[in-house]
Amino acid sequence: MNWKAKYKTFKKWQQRPYVVAPISKEEHDCPTCHTRYVGNFCPRCGQSATIGRYSFRTALLNFLNVWGIGNRSMFRTLRDLILRPGYMIRDYLMGMQMAYFPPFQMLFLLTTFSFFVIYGFNIKGQTLDDSKKEAITIMEEGEEGDADDGLDAEVGMKVFKWCMDIQEKSPTLISLLCIVFMSGLLHLFFRHSKLIPDMRYSEFLMATIYIANMMSIYEIVMLFFCVPAGWVSLISMSMAIIPLKQLSGFSWGRTILYGVLTYIVAVFVLLFLVTILMALLYLLFSNTEDLGLFTF
Repeated sequence: MNWKAKYKTFKKWQQRPYVVAPISKEEHDCPTCHTRYVGNFCPRCGQSATIGRYSFRTALLNFLNVWGIGNRSMFRTLRDLILRPGYMIRDYLMGMQMAYFPPFQMLFLLTTFSFFVIYGFNIKGQTLDDSKKEAITIMEEGEEGDADDGLDAEVGMKVFKWCMDIQEKSPTLISLLCIVFMSGLLHLFFRHSKLIPDMRYSEFLMATIYIANMMSIYEIVMLFFCVPAGWVSLISMSMAIIPLKQLSGFSWGRTILYGVLTYIVAVFVLLFLVTILMALLYLLFSNTEDLGLFTF
């Protein structure tokens, strides 16, 4: 078996844009508007020429379409985000949008699926509450070791629980804020790419959302098999280098360098913001016992 030839064939497939199916030469009579036409879809109402009599298969596809899963572009998008993520994102940004599932809608769907996994749909039946209790237990043990700090340890525990509640109640909002933040930093380093020169921030925002969707796919699979959270984060962040390399056309070395620089800048910015936030929260929790005002 010639693996080198197979790899070259795979690389050509990766870089080749999606090819739309040819137009049917057969004449059709639309059951909805009774328009006589030649092609795959009715030019008057848009109904597909492949729709026939109602069946269980049709019912299943209609049910899946409610969630966006029955749409053929959803499966195509999942496949391409796994096998050719950067090239797929490039095709989408260059105008091939009907071939792929919308990035924002896909983000919301993947967030919903991740809920099933973190709330018990995994091989160990672990839930988010279990992980939350474990983290709180670790924090409480640390608090007991710092008993001399008194109020500081108690306030730290309140801040920690409050942050976990925010993450639990508003995961999509947190994800969007992280994407907007990271896309701005990545745009600084990757905007002058070879394949898409002078890429706009709005374009890179869409690219970052697709990259986040790709990372979510891997995270959902790993969380289903109960891979430790630290490894999940490390692997998913490492996988993000692949679409950045394919999208930009930079070398592996340059892509990794820019990725590391982006991560370093993000850490410093987040440390600065977290320091300010923690100071404000410390003042808040030092003077109040109730978090209801800040509950989402």
